[in-house]
Amino acid sequence: MFVAIKIRLRQLASASAILVMLSACSEHSQPAASDVFNVQQADKTSQQQLFALGQVSLGAGPFLHAQQTNVRYLIALHPDQLLAPYLREAGIEQKAPSYGNWEDTGLDGHIGGHYLSALSLAWAATGDEELKRRLDYMLNELQRAQQANNGYLGGIPDGQVMWQQIRNGNIKADLFSLNDRWVPLYNIDKIFHGLRDAYLIAGSEQAKTMLFDLGEWFLNLTSKLSDEQIQQMLYSEYGGLNAVFADMATISDDKRYLKLARQFTHNSIIDPLLEKQDKLTGLHANTQIPKIIGMLKVADASDDQAWQQGADYFWQTVTKERSVAIGGNSVREHFHDKKDFTPMVEDVEGPETCNTYNMMKLSKLLFLKTADTRYLEYYERATYNHILSSQHPEHGGLVYFTSMRPGHYRMYSSVQDSMWCCVGSGIENHSKYGELIYSKHDDSLWVNLFIPSTLQWQQQGLKVTQQSHFPDANNIALIINTLDKNYNANAQLHIRKPSWVADELQFELNGKAINAIAEQGYYTIKHDWHDGDKLTFTLAPKLYTEQLPDGQDYYAVLYGPVVMATKVQAFKNEQLNFVADNSRMGHIAAGPTCPPDALPIMLSEPEQFIADLKRAPSAELAFTTDKNVAIAQQGIGSTQTTQLIPFFRLHDSRYQVYWPQQSEAEFSQFVKESKAAEHAKEQLRLLTVDQITPGEQQPEVEHDFKGENTRAGVNNGHHWRDATGWFEYTLANPDQQAVALRIRYFNADVGRKFTITINGQVLAKVSLPAQQTDTEFYSIDYPLTDAMKQTRSLTLRFSAEQGSVAGGIYGIRLINNK
Repeated sequence: MFVAIKIRLRQLASASAILVMLSACSEHSQPAASDVFNVQQADKTSQQQLFALGQVSLGAGPFLHAQQTNVRYLIALHPDQLLAPYLREAGIEQKAPSYGNWEDTGLDGHIGGHYLSALSLAWAATGDEELKRRLDYMLNELQRAQQANNGYLGGIPDGQVMWQQIRNGNIKADLFSLNDRWVPLYNIDKIFHGLRDAYLIAGSEQAKTMLFDLGEWFLNLTSKLSDEQIQQMLYSEYGGLNAVFADMATISDDKRYLKLARQFTHNSIIDPLLEKQDKLTGLHANTQIPKIIGMLKVADASDDQAWQQGADYFWQTVTKERSVAIGGNSVREHFHDKKDFTPMVEDVEGPETCNTYNMMKLSKLLFLKTADTRYLEYYERATYNHILSSQHPEHGGLVYFTSMRPGHYRMYSSVQDSMWCCVGSGIENHSKYGELIYSKHDDSLWVNLFIPSTLQWQQQGLKVTQQSHFPDANNIALIINTLDKNYNANAQLHIRKPSWVADELQFELNGKAINAIAEQGYYTIKHDWHDGDKLTFTLAPKLYTEQLPDGQDYYAVLYGPVVMATKVQAFKNEQLNFVADNSRMGHIAAGPTCPPDALPIMLSEPEQFIADLKRAPSAELAFTTDKNVAIAQQGIGSTQTTQLIPFFRLHDSRYQVYWPQQSEAEFSQFVKESKAAEHAKEQLRLLTVDQITPGEQQPEVEHDFKGENTRAGVNNGHHWRDATGWFEYTLANPDQQAVALRIRYFNADVGRKFTITINGQVLAKVSLPAQQTDTEFYSIDYPLTDAMKQTRSLTLRFSAEQGSVAGGIYGIRLINNK
């Protein structure tokens, strides 16, 4: 057994060396005076390298618990059901039916790619042989499909027909479709990344062969396409294909893949970044983030300093100006106006977990390149508060949207029913907690995160054990043991100095105070190490508030990097369902929103609110207060004890991360106005049978979008779609209650002529008139015919008249007679 473990560690270390080669750049830059690092000030001496996941084992605590829970989730999934789309597309008999949900509605096979990555990560992190057995089985079955399909490997329905159209230059791209398939480039990106990870992380030579067989197929597919045609395809979401192609170029030293990586980098997105221009408002957030990861990898592989700076500018604007306290970003999957975070605290569809999964990848790459602790600060914040909180600690269900609306809640995936994108990235997330606790350069060790763990540093003959119960307790111990007699006694330790500590760290070695040099965000410890040496220090986290980035009076409470939250009860004896069903939109917590009079309100200045918080006597971190909190239902003068706990521990409940802050004088008016606004929203909800926001991914996919010669875009934060041809959706009228169709228009779209039909029957001939109201947008209700009212499925089409335009359509709502 001991020999087998040593062989496995050597394999993982070898794979890690390749991963370091890909993720760490050839140059390092010191932080410049400005927020954007100066790539030209490169310094190779501070380049950071990763350890293999197999060298870092987690100790008891919430991260180990999450890792173990995730392993159970992975084992509960059925490989043959994940493989079914690939076998079907290869003409091979399936051993089991495909999973449902997103796996049989057009995105077939995308979870299978993520599953390869997740198994590779989990096996590397735990050594659980069942995970390796499953990985090998998946690869063997996928290779059968690939060999039967001449190098192609994918689960996209009727994919070969579509790929032949692409090969011939017949390209029809929309935001979330390509040649009438749901984001096929995004889909095939998952299997590319899965094969890459199975090779780099799990050390599978079989996966490497399959990866480059698929790469040759893709090179052939695109060989006759011009750069302009490829850029046309990139209008549709394509994941991080540029990133994986850059990795393949580094692995193989084949410059064809570096060229492909450049071709598959979306110029319309990166060009503004090169000019340090933020043009992100209204864009689908997670479509863009993987592009920037790829942009940075291409820049590293080709030493393109401008692209490196552009990637860092993107990171700066997203993390500093477009993110909330938990590290997440976007509302309804899109970047909202960074000067107005109102949608963040009003909409139930808050930050998407996939976004943070990818922002952490980008942060890791930038840290490895620069050793700048700013990237670690974000990585740590996102790890504790978004990623760790996105997994249910008991059944392992995963979260898509983490609403920042005070008093709302989250939906968790069902292992057999939910096949969302955030399930795919989620099953990877919880095996990666050990990846950045430590990093290295030559014979120096950097301790970056304060997570209980043990590092086997075979190259230096040392074992480092970090004992920690943070954030519940603040004492940290690092115990140094020697692995063999040839250990490096002079290895330097660098302990990160967090920005969230109140005081300088004080170190003791074997019970005696020692000096440490503080520089560039770390404390450096130089010592002649011996077996059993124990280095100790105590963190002193600040307790503070963080205002909503646009300056509105909403405040999150943090203890160091940890966001504190409180439970909210909206309705007496309310019974909410927190686990999703298999419906297409089951990931959305679509239940009633919390009325404003049920929300805890901060009735003091934030500094006073913090001063009044008291640490609870429990072993686990918690604070309580019985001052300066009001709930309108109970009145200002009422007294109650409010408890705040780490957000990552708050599950199966409504919650509040951002506290509305009011003076007592403002409180009554606030409640009155909020009640009126909530009443109007509730009335609209009750009026609605079905609705679509044209130009947004999920509503369009859910409603079976189709079209010819159609465009979509954003007008001052409002999504729209129009066409010189036509576009259509399928609306649901399950109880036959719909009586009219409400369409939202923009005042400046005058004189456009088009026809609205439902199920082929003309509903209206439209000629958009001159300005209707003093507002930018207006709505028109079109009564349904009796035949339409009696139909449960309504195919709604907008068709432009010759020489005109259908739309723009800014909102579609099927309404009842209430």
